[in-house]
Amino acid sequence: MRESPFSVVAMYHFCVLQDLQELQLEIERKASSLGVKGTLLLAREGINGTVAGSAAAMTQLVAFLRGYEPFRELEIKTSHATEMPFLRLKVRIKKEIVTMGQPNIDPLTSVGSYVSASDWNELIADPNVTVIDTRNDYEVSIGTFEGAINP
Repeated sequence: MRESPFSVVAMYHFCVLQDLQELQLEIERKASSLGVKGTLLLAREGINGTVAGSAAAMTQLVAFLRGYEPFRELEIKTSHATEMPFLRLKVRIKKEIVTMGQPNIDPLTSVGSYVSASDWNELIADPNVTVIDTRNDYEVSIGTFEGAINP
């Protein structure tokens, strides 16, 4: 079986960011030099996005990002693609990396309880638990948990 030529990295991390314009330029320069494409969003609350490139390029980009103190604990999920899934690179500054529509919410302090994957099915089987699927309409239309509410 032939190995997929592209690694796709989805990432997010809530943290306090300063100097967004400078950070935007640094990330854009590094990602561009590596041939990486996709979208990264930066806001005062952190980073969110999905980018793709060669496995070596993605390893270098993740190492570069984690070298920046606020991104040391950057969460990533890696998948693979046989074709480049993105047309260009965009590193954008936004008001929020995850739109919540609440200007005073702080995702670093307003947090819920972590649920491990092994406990998830038991949790959602409880009739007193309501699952709210906060993904966009397209993602929800592809599939969601049975009984989940799409707000």
